[in-house]
Amino acid sequence: MLNLVLIPALVVILLLLIFSGIFVVRQQTAAIVERFGKFTSIRNSGLQLKIPLIDKVAGRINLKVQQLDVMVETKTKDNVFVKLKISVQFQVIRNNVYDAFYRLENPSDQIMSYVFDVVRAEVPKMKLDDVFERKDDIAIAVNRELNQAMEDYGYDIIKTLVTDIDPDVQVKSAMNRINAAERDKVAAEYDAEADRIKIVAKARAEAESKRLQGQGIADQRREIARGLEESVDVLNNVGINSQEASALIVVTQHYDTLQSIGEQTNTNLILLPNSPQAGSDMLNNMVASFTASNQIGEAMKEHNKKLPDKKSRKSSDKE
Repeated sequence: MLNLVLIPALVVILLLLIFSGIFVVRQQTAAIVERFGKFTSIRNSGLQLKIPLIDKVAGRINLKVQQLDVMVETKTKDNVFVKLKISVQFQVIRNNVYDAFYRLENPSDQIMSYVFDVVRAEVPKMKLDDVFERKDDIAIAVNRELNQAMEDYGYDIIKTLVTDIDPDVQVKSAMNRINAAERDKVAAEYDAEADRIKIVAKARAEAESKRLQGQGIADQRREIARGLEESVDVLNNVGINSQEASALIVVTQHYDTLQSIGEQTNTNLILLPNSPQAGSDMLNNMVASFTASNQIGEAMKEHNKKLPDKKSRKSSDKE
C-alpha cells in the first residue's frame, strides 16, 4: 500500500525536476545562467537546458534597439531657460552581454546622467537662436560622449537625436510677436512697393496723356492756322484784301460757334456778345491789341538801346 503511494509521488517529482531543467529564450534576447550564484553561461534564443535545482536563470538581456527619452532643462548664453528632449537609441553588444548584465545596475540612469552632463555643458555656450540652428551639434556631442562611456559597459549608442526644443512660455510668446512683426514689416514693404509702382505707372500714363493732348492741340492749332492762311489767300485771289478777309473769317467762325451751341439741347452755355456786329468788334479789338503790342515792343527796344549809351557817358564823365 505504501509503494502505491510513493511511486506516483516520485514520478511527479521526477517530471517536475525534468521540466524545471528546460527553459525557452525568446528571439533577440539573451539569458544569463548561474550555478550556485556564480556565472556559468549565456544562452541565446531557443530551447535550452540547465541542471535542475543547481542552475538558475539569473536574468535576461534585451538585444533589441531601445530608445530612451531624456528631458533636460538648462539655460542658454542669453539667459533663456529651455527644455530639450534628447532621444537616445542604444543596443546591447552581443559579445559584451556579460558586461551589460553585471557591470551596470541601471543602464538608463547611467545614460541619463551623461546626457544631462553633456547638454548642460554645451547649451550654455549658445544663444537661443543658435540652439535651434545647431541642434545637430548638440546631438553629435551627446552621442560622442555616450559612446566613449557606455562601450566599456557593453552598450552601443546607435543614434542620438534632439527631438524637441521648448523655451519658456513667455519667450515663445515674445518670439511669436517678433516673427509676426517681421512678417507685417515685409508685407508693408511689399504693399508700399505695389503702391509706388501704381503711382509711377499712373503718373507716366498721365504724362503721356498730357503730352499727346498737347501735341493734339498743337496740331489742331497748326491746321487752323494753315486753314486760315489758305482762306485768306483764296479771298485775296478774288479781290478781297487781308483785313476784309480776316473780318469775314471771324464772322464765319462766330456764327459757326453759335450753330454748334444751338445743336446742344441740354446746354447752359451763353456766348456773349451775341450781336451781328460782334464779329467785327472782336476783329477790331484784336487788331488794336496787336498794334498796341507792337508799339510797346518797339518802344522797349528803343529804351534798351539808349541804356548802354547813358552808362558809357557816365563812365567817361567819372574819368
